[in-house]
Amino acid sequence: MVKVYLVTLGCPKNEVDSAGMAARLREAGHVLVERPASADALIVNTCGFIAPAREESLRVIRELARRKRPGQLLVAAGCMVTLHGDELRSIPGVDVLLGVDRLATVAEFLAEPERAVPTLPSPPLPYPGAGLSAVHGGSAYLKIADGCDARCAFCTIPRIKGPYRSASREVLLGEVQRLVAQGVQEIVLVAQDTTAYGRDRGEADGLPGLIEAVLEAVPELPWLRIMYTYPQHITPRLIDTIARYPQVCPYLDIPLQHAHPATLARMGRPTNVERVRVLLRRLRERIPDLVLRTTFIVGYPGETEAEFAALRAFLEEQAFERVGVFVYSREAETPAAQLPDPVPEEVAFSRREELMALQQEIARRWGQRQVGRIVPVLVEGIDRRAGLVVGRTRWDAPEVDGLVFAQGRARVGTIVPVQITAASAYDLWGTVVPERDRQGDPASQGSNRL
Repeated sequence: MVKVYLVTLGCPKNEVDSAGMAARLREAGHVLVERPASADALIVNTCGFIAPAREESLRVIRELARRKRPGQLLVAAGCMVTLHGDELRSIPGVDVLLGVDRLATVAEFLAEPERAVPTLPSPPLPYPGAGLSAVHGGSAYLKIADGCDARCAFCTIPRIKGPYRSASREVLLGEVQRLVAQGVQEIVLVAQDTTAYGRDRGEADGLPGLIEAVLEAVPELPWLRIMYTYPQHITPRLIDTIARYPQVCPYLDIPLQHAHPATLARMGRPTNVERVRVLLRRLRERIPDLVLRTTFIVGYPGETEAEFAALRAFLEEQAFERVGVFVYSREAETPAAQLPDPVPEEVAFSRREELMALQQEIARRWGQRQVGRIVPVLVEGIDRRAGLVVGRTRWDAPEVDGLVFAQGRARVGTIVPVQITAASAYDLWGTVVPERDRQGDPASQGSNRL
């Protein structure tokens, strides 16, 4: 038996991979521990997407290497290993390197440590080492695919993860049933592009069928959330499916990246901004109470003042409820790294601050409109001494969006109705509706069509 300390960095897909590694370690008779000092082996599931993520991975690995005691094993695993294995191999104290396609072998390397050379391409899903889900309290991420076929000029994911590979529907449905049986209240569908699900198998519109199959398999599931949808793959059938099933949260994450055709062309993204406007209008018309999340990149090579002004105007026009703004990170392995006219760092950060200030005001106005409403909240934490419940609404994805802080009592992992009494740019405050007042209240049942 080996005692293992496992650290996960990066996105929810990495969390799912770590959950898969943890399951395989337990199957092999090993035990996961919560403190590095108690471990025989230290594993860091790295993120290599952009420079800040790599810097965090390096910092964590170096710190663990500095503190490791004689006989402890240090394993660097995951995305950064696949793309930057040589950099990690040079760190004193790193004993094993496991790329994304070698995660299944983690238990083997604990038995017979050696330096592993990352290899590509990755095997097809469900590929060894990748889990299908990761549970956090009452929620679970379900990874429906891995890899990516898009060719965004700034992105390293296709080089790290390989081509798009959909998990089989049968395997996913089995996992969904297992999760709901153990009390999961919310399933969050994740992939590099959830809307491309099934395309690698010749299905032109596979995601709506998967959603329907999931909700037929587990009709008792209160919330189903969809992340990482690409605008060019959002079909009328998908919109109708979201609108038809009350279990599907009225929340859609659509990474748009920019709103000026010239910038989008340099990004290798769809350039028809008017088509995006039509899509967003159709979504809001068809899905009541819809909240939209998107992400934008500022400071992309060649981004002029006029292009940035167009992005700012688009943000103001569309009034997205949730927005993330990122400063462009130059990745040497990508086509974008060869583009001329880099934007000075101070200009890029200034543009980010400008957009975020605008977005905070938009989000604050949205929050104020929720005051007085009774909404379902998935409880994620409690403070018994203060009589406080902390959770999320159907409009907020785990780990990226805001929280609800409510006076009252409830159990972690349950969905309770909360009357909203105050709001800020990111969070809501309220009071848990007493049980005696909940009869017939759709919020107490987790309905998302209030």
